[in-house]
Order: sequence, then structure tokens, then C-alpha cells
Amino acid sequence: MQTMQARLSEILQEAKTQLENSKTISETESIRIKYLGKKGQLTEILRSMGKLSPEDRKVLGQSANSVRKEIEELLEKKFDELKKIEKNLKLKLERIDVTEPGKKISLGTKHPITITIEEISRVFMSMGYSIAEGPEVETVFFNFDALNAAPNHPSRDLTDTFYISDEILLRTQTSPVQARTLLKETPPIKIISPGRCFRCDTPDATHSPMFHQVEGLLVDEGVSMADLKGTLDSFAKQLFGSDVKTKFRPHFFPFTEPSAEMDVSCFKCAGKGCRVCKGSGWIEILGCGMVHPNVLAVGGIDTERYTGFAFGMGVERIAMLKYGVEDIRLFFENDMRFIEQFK
Repeated sequence: MQTMQARLSEILQEAKTQLENSKTISETESIRIKYLGKKGQLTEILRSMGKLSPEDRKVLGQSANSVRKEIEELLEKKFDELKKIEKNLKLKLERIDVTEPGKKISLGTKHPITITIEEISRVFMSMGYSIAEGPEVETVFFNFDALNAAPNHPSRDLTDTFYISDEILLRTQTSPVQARTLLKETPPIKIISPGRCFRCDTPDATHSPMFHQVEGLLVDEGVSMADLKGTLDSFAKQLFGSDVKTKFRPHFFPFTEPSAEMDVSCFKCAGKGCRVCKGSGWIEILGCGMVHPNVLAVGGIDTERYTGFAFGMGVERIAMLKYGVEDIRLFFENDMRFIEQFK
């Protein structure tokens, strides 16, 4: 009994001394485990009390609980002290000098193709057109049949189009959106459809297997070729400048009749002739025409009551002309030195 009492006094004194010398939280935790843990020195004394008489166990138990309580209070005090020291050290190390200049944040820029699509869309939206979208993986019906393309049309060939199966392909133009719109909506219809297209072209300075188009469709009563020419002339002036002139040349597209290609006077040389227009003074920018009755009929449109016009342009071609880019591959090489020029 007296030996155990003496040992309790020694444990308390040892714990006090070690806690006074403890410098870190981990050292303090080791001291706690040493004396108060499941296999700690104080725990061992409590376990050995079973050999004592009930009176001695009561006295020794009170002494042991008193020592435990004192050690716990010393531990709590030490932990609080060390946590404050650690916190102050951390604050000192992480202090920020607010008088130092901040780091420069490099802002990105929109891709020139995105910029061009937005400019084209903004012009037509100001005329009351809405934007329509469609799938890039398309059916043969919407890509060819609904657009009045003959079974022997060259673009149907495997060497010109990416086929996924006999009836599924990557769209070669955004015109399928027009066919889908004719099936879903009733006139008046007034939409543009910007998006990506895919053709089996070998990449070079002017060709890419993936490119962008913006196509437009207007269907209503009394629509004529004069409306088409007036709309596209206004578009060209808003995009390239009020001094730009337009010229329409006869052409053939299966989904329009009559069809035409539209040229604009060279905005680099004002029609005098330069490298951009190859000395002609004119630049071809899009194809257009009055919507073929067969295309309207696919959408169940009354061709005796309604007429319409359609047009389509390559975004890369517009961007190359407007920004003086000579190689279409620059748009897709992800060279930031090229992209950053458009900030």
C-alpha cells in the first residue's frame, strides 16, 4: 500500500518534469500515453489494486484519481500553450505583404473562328433571324435526300464523305438543319445555323477535313430573289464595310433554284486588284439561291403559297479574308502565338 502511494507521487512528479520540458505537441502526446494510456504507468497501478483490501483500495483509488486529474489538467494546459505557439508561428510564416504588387493574370482570347461566327450571327440576328442547331452525326436522308441531292451526286461518294454506316455520316454541311427546321416549324421561318462540318479533304493551305459553316433559311409568302439579294448585300456591308459592293453569278446547287454565288468587292484594295483578290477586284464569299420546291415539300410546306431563300458560307474563308490568314491549318494547330494576335 505505502509502496503504491510512493509510486503515485513519483509518477506525478515525473509527469510534471517531463511536461515542463516538452517542446512539441507530439512529445506531449507521448507523455499522455506513457502515464494515462491503456498500458500507461497509472493504469498499471490501478489494475494491481485487486490484491488490496477494500479499505486500502478505496484510499489508493482516491489518490490515483487525484493524480490522474492533476496530470490531465497539466496536459490540457500544455496542449493549449503549444497550440498557441504553433498558431503564432504559422501566422508569422504565412504573413502576406499587401504592399507588394500582385501577380499579373494572363487573360485568354476568343478563337478567331468563334469571333467570326459571332460577328456573322450578330448581323443576321439584327435582321430578326434566330439560331438553329442540329446534330453533327447525321443521317443520309437529312444530309442528302431531303436536300434534293441526286443518288449519283459526287458528294455522296465514300471518297468525299465520312460514313459511319450506310445510313449514318458526319454532316458535310449545316444544310440538314434547314431540312429539320422545315419539318418542325411552320412558316414564317427565319433561321441561321452555324456549326462544324466534315469532308474527306487532305489538309493543305485552303482545305481541312473539319471546318465551319453558317447557313441561313427564310421561308414566307411572297419571298423573291430580290429579298435574297437585298439581305446578303446588307450583310456584306455590315461585315466588311459600307463601301463594299456585291455581285451575283449564276451557279448550281441541288437544293436551290435558281442558284448563285455572291462576290464582294475586295475590301483590301477597294476593287482595284491585289494579292487577296488575285487581281480581279472581287472575292467569292458564299453560295445562295431560292429554296427548291422539292426541299420545301419534304417539310410539308405548301409550295404554291410559300417560297424561300437559303445561303451558306464557310467561316474559315471569311476569317482568312478578313484577318489576312493565308493557311487554314493555323486555325486548328492551337499555337497560342497565333491565337493571341486576336486579343
